[in-house]
Amino acid sequence: MSAPRPSDSKRWSISRASTLRQEQTFENDTVPVVTGSSKWSTLRKAFREPAAEFLGTAILVIFGTGVQCQVLLSSNPGVASSPKGDYFSVCVGWAVGIALGVWVSGGVSGGHINPAITLSLATFRGFSWKKVPSYILAQVLGGVVGAAIVYATYFHAIDIFEGGRGVRSMDTAGLWGIFAAPYLTNVSCFFSEFLGAAILAITIFAMSDKKNLAPPNGLAPLVLAFVIMGLAVSLGMGTGFGVNPARDFGPRLLSSMVGYGKAVYTFRNQYWLWCSIIAPIVGAQAGALFYDTFLYTGDDSIMNKS
Repeated sequence: MSAPRPSDSKRWSISRASTLRQEQTFENDTVPVVTGSSKWSTLRKAFREPAAEFLGTAILVIFGTGVQCQVLLSSNPGVASSPKGDYFSVCVGWAVGIALGVWVSGGVSGGHINPAITLSLATFRGFSWKKVPSYILAQVLGGVVGAAIVYATYFHAIDIFEGGRGVRSMDTAGLWGIFAAPYLTNVSCFFSEFLGAAILAITIFAMSDKKNLAPPNGLAPLVLAFVIMGLAVSLGMGTGFGVNPARDFGPRLLSSMVGYGKAVYTFRNQYWLWCSIIAPIVGAQAGALFYDTFLYTGDDSIMNKS
């Protein structure tokens, strides 16, 4: 509270509980009053950015895993009279998810909602490394909670699809994490996720470049939706266009807790680690390195600092 002026001998304020009180202040005898509202404001300020990342990632996963559940499970006549969607529906669902996820979080935290992007921004664009752990933790937790909400919506349908209550197998594990097509080699799997994440990072770094064709204010999420849509319809068949460690690991963690067990981790020699986490992180770093080395001229990049 600032020192009052002579005319400010009395000031009325409304607390968070909507109770009215009068604060007596005197020119040389100001007593600071700490209200519940100011305490909450301080606490909220500390957690506001991670909370935005949590919410944005949860929304992404709700739409993405939700559409995957609807498309696969509705193919069973016991669940739906006719299929409710196809592969293109999955592409649209993930595209809408990333757009809405970034829209609700972008103005607060930057709308990374992807550990690979957070790390690339910290490496090349001066994003604070102190914030990285809280961002990534929030993103993974958002993935877990988003998947849990979808699971709570569809678990009865999963029971019918699997043929019994509580039965969980690899037939439906792909609703949560990404699993490569059996014909792909390990190198092909890694490269697919590497390439997708690199393209995503290049797009994001280009959108933040004022000397490039940055989208109008508020339309960056729409651009990202087209990027995810493009990756899905052109490069997504092999590995499922994950390109986001939180989008895979969060739901995969949830699946291991609801009956799928260790199989979601042991698949193809820890596929979840080297393809779903390491490949997107390395790919995003490579994409960011390429853009900032050859195209970006801003002073905030480490590539342009003397």
